[in-house]
Amino acid sequence: MDKTKRKRGRKPKNPTMDTHDFAATTTQATATTTTTTTAIDDVFSVNNVELIDPVGSPKESRRPTTTADDVFSVSTVEIIDPVGSPQERRGRGRPRKLPKHSDKPEKPPISTVATRAIWDGDYAVPDVPEDLVLVPSVDAQPCAVWKGVARVLPAMDAVVKVFCVHTEPNFSLPWQRKRQYSSSSSGFVISGRRVLTNAHSVEHYTQVKLKKRGSDTKYLATVLAIGTECDIAMLTVDDDEFWEGVSTVEFGNLPALQDAVTVVGYPIGGDTISVTSGVVSRIEILSYVHGSTELLGLQIDAAINSGNSGGPAFNDKGNCVGIAFQSLKHEDVENIGYVIPTPVIMHFIQDYEKNGAYTGFPILGFEWQKMENPDLRTSMGMKPDQKGVRIRRIDPTAPESQVLKPSDVILSFDGVDIANDGTVPFRHGERIGFSYLISQKYTGDNAAVKVLRNSEILNFDIKLASNKRLIPAHNKGRPPSYYIIAGFVFTTVSVPYLRSEYGKDYGYEAPVKLLDKLLHSLPQSPDEQLVVVSQVLVADINIGYEDIVNTQVHALNGKPVKNLKNLAAMVESCNDEFLKFDLAHQQIVVLQTKTAKAATLDILATHCIPSAMSDDLKS
Repeated sequence: MDKTKRKRGRKPKNPTMDTHDFAATTTQATATTTTTTTAIDDVFSVNNVELIDPVGSPKESRRPTTTADDVFSVSTVEIIDPVGSPQERRGRGRPRKLPKHSDKPEKPPISTVATRAIWDGDYAVPDVPEDLVLVPSVDAQPCAVWKGVARVLPAMDAVVKVFCVHTEPNFSLPWQRKRQYSSSSSGFVISGRRVLTNAHSVEHYTQVKLKKRGSDTKYLATVLAIGTECDIAMLTVDDDEFWEGVSTVEFGNLPALQDAVTVVGYPIGGDTISVTSGVVSRIEILSYVHGSTELLGLQIDAAINSGNSGGPAFNDKGNCVGIAFQSLKHEDVENIGYVIPTPVIMHFIQDYEKNGAYTGFPILGFEWQKMENPDLRTSMGMKPDQKGVRIRRIDPTAPESQVLKPSDVILSFDGVDIANDGTVPFRHGERIGFSYLISQKYTGDNAAVKVLRNSEILNFDIKLASNKRLIPAHNKGRPPSYYIIAGFVFTTVSVPYLRSEYGKDYGYEAPVKLLDKLLHSLPQSPDEQLVVVSQVLVADINIGYEDIVNTQVHALNGKPVKNLKNLAAMVESCNDEFLKFDLAHQQIVVLQTKTAKAATLDILATHCIPSAMSDDLKS
């Protein structure tokens, strides 16, 4: 007789997948070959059920590839409540085993208020605030309350919901705007009757309203400042009723790695406030998508979804350490969100308080090269103990172009030595790009720069200014400029224009000539613009030219085109018989001057265009 005992529970089944399993079918072949040694009873065993933290802590035991164990494991299924508070639900399989009797008291559920309770046989809550007391609950178990009222975070009432109506400009038809649309996001109240949110939450705003937590009233808001580079906006409300009983958020210091953070906001999936938590997983210079800049940022593993934008991220003491603003969406990653840290936030606030408006983050107007190659360092005359980065080229419009030269080696910035890879000491055991030092300055500030030139060390005092690109990353709320003559629509190129014409993948779809200008060209004067023929409104006078689209204009009648206003002035004042436009790729357009100006009025009437030029060109 076979003495082998069969495991208790349901009968074993072959691990087959059907249409009810929502795991990816592409891994079916792998799943059937990797589970030959694992019985289904083991899969459904209570020992294999991983309890998921109800506030979204990272999953530590996820496998790199999907197997049959992962497909059927209860631990891979997480039911999340629509308001962002996961509900604990028992999965399929054998019933949960009852805990064995022990003399040790059962671990009670202690509410999380900034810190977790440590179980060592006695009830313990470390770092308990003075006004936090443990009182018996209905079932005689201790729970955390704040002076009689249960609270998750001290400043949660400071979080507001932001409603915005946007009316974006139409870059393809610059004389009109697109259809308006609405959006909702998050924000929070700070001192001085002000509210912070993301810049992209109120971009191209027509109307902004705020609603407090637990209120049914929306209050009209006024936009005080929009920081495009740092993706922060400041609002206020004139109605005194809005500020009654509103708590304000206090800012904390820059957190360290593995510090707990809690993101609060109004994300998609519900109308009430939502809380997700995680830890700081990375601190470095990040790419700010909205601002097309690189500033200090925090990477966290808490879920950040649509609507979370502008919401605060709290540390374990209830202080705000950042603003949620973007997340990484990729099939190979999960729960990677990004937070604007307090140094960037305070820079924005102090800039507004100092200047009465947002002036931006300064930059050094040059491109640099790493000096990690020993032969390169030797050729530049650097000693073994010297480190730095080499200047490749300098923006002619930047103030530092007056003192710095190409091939200069930047040794230090404001007394901080720069390494050969362009990093500087940040905190204990960490290094960060030296652009962080520049971002701590304000526009118009001076900075001390040590330079190695021809084996000689020079010291310069440089005045910092904001960046001026040939193709700007933003129009900063201004409508696009345009000029029309004989059906030719002239406009300027910007990143929003490229995105409007070629979609979000404009980096692959736009013409190579324009992309080369975007990535590598430097303006030769502060008012230089890249002027193009956007399109040709078909008429009898422009027959044969109708296929010209997004082509750069170099000159008019032999005179270089400096910017759009310069082009419009030259056309309006032209008394020559012909208008000859020199375009890219040696293409030319020739029109009779009098006929072209006369035909313009009819073309404008045909296409219901109110004016031949935008208002900024009329002044």
